[in-house]
Amino acid sequence: MNLEGRKIIVNKSSKDLSELLKSPENYKEFMPDGLQKFETREDGFKFGLQGMPEIALKIDEVTHEKAVLKSASSSLDFTLTATLKPLNETQTEVQMLFEGKFNPFIKMMVEKPLQNFINSLTDKIEAYK
Repeated sequence: MNLEGRKIIVNKSSKDLSELLKSPENYKEFMPDGLQKFETREDGFKFGLQGMPEIALKIDEVTHEKAVLKSASSSLDFTLTATLKPLNETQTEVQMLFEGKFNPFIKMMVEKPLQNFINSLTDKIEAYK
């Protein structure tokens, strides 16, 4: 299952964005409304949203071109990638990409909430100052 967020322009360099995305505590700024729990770990974070199970993510790779988060649970196999495309010294195009391996039943249950989550993350990143 693949989902895409819309492409946005962020008024930060890809270098500044990648530095921001290396640190687990910074992800709290981008969480959707309805956040009920957020805890950082050495290599990632765990969060809970209203009406959804808690999700643990580990920061797998951060470069000036992308930030890759992977599921920290062996029962869920997915990655969430933020692509970073520098436009100039102070602007970067960002797009959230989700790739997960789910059976058809799970896919049917999670597809809409995941798309809403990606859309909300995109909105929060776009509004970030």
